[in-house]
Amino acid sequence: MDAVTSVDLCELESRFVTLYTGAIADILDRLGFLEQTLPPDITALRPGMKLAGPAYPIEGRPRPNQDYDTSVRRVLDMLGQVPTGHVAVYQTNDRGSAHLGELSVTSLKARGCAGAVIDGGCRDIDLILEEDYPVFARYTTPQDCTYRWELVAHGDVTVTIGAVRIAPGDYVVADANGIIVIPQGVLLEVLEQAEAKVATESEIREAVRAGTLPLDAYERFGTF
Repeated sequence: MDAVTSVDLCELESRFVTLYTGAIADILDRLGFLEQTLPPDITALRPGMKLAGPAYPIEGRPRPNQDYDTSVRRVLDMLGQVPTGHVAVYQTNDRGSAHLGELSVTSLKARGCAGAVIDGGCRDIDLILEEDYPVFARYTTPQDCTYRWELVAHGDVTVTIGAVRIAPGDYVVADANGIIVIPQGVLLEVLEQAEAKVATESEIREAVRAGTLPLDAYERFGTF
């Protein structure tokens, strides 16, 4: 990311996880970025999971009868290249196999990666939950991808999930509301405006609790 060091990544993560994706989505709408939310059926493995970090895009495709050793080596090499603080973002183009399991999650967690978002499948769910590591996936299945799926590219690749284009370094935030992607070029602007919005919404909340009517609150604060 431009002029962002590993120390900055920690600060960004801590600031973004105190926000919520609804506020970030509102700011992106205001700035003209209207297609930044991933499909709603990509969900957390457990309620309460949150993640925030720059995207490390990964793309693959179904390919039956893959050679096991060749396939697994490619995947393991890829997992070892996800940078600290980043989110592994998978476009699998697949609906039949699990593309992430417990040992892969253990590796990502051990190296300080921020989490995984998978337009595809996951398995070993109970063991992943024991790791308390944030994973958002489209489905779960016990069927491994190694014999059935081919890793095509990772890192220096742009993927599309739903209507959202995700380039390396775009910022991913996920919580109970869903998953949103912030284009790298407006990251700090979105963060600052979202923080201001959340602070204003706290004032609105108190005003409404005190009896202010919704329209009056909107006219007073300029948002609702």
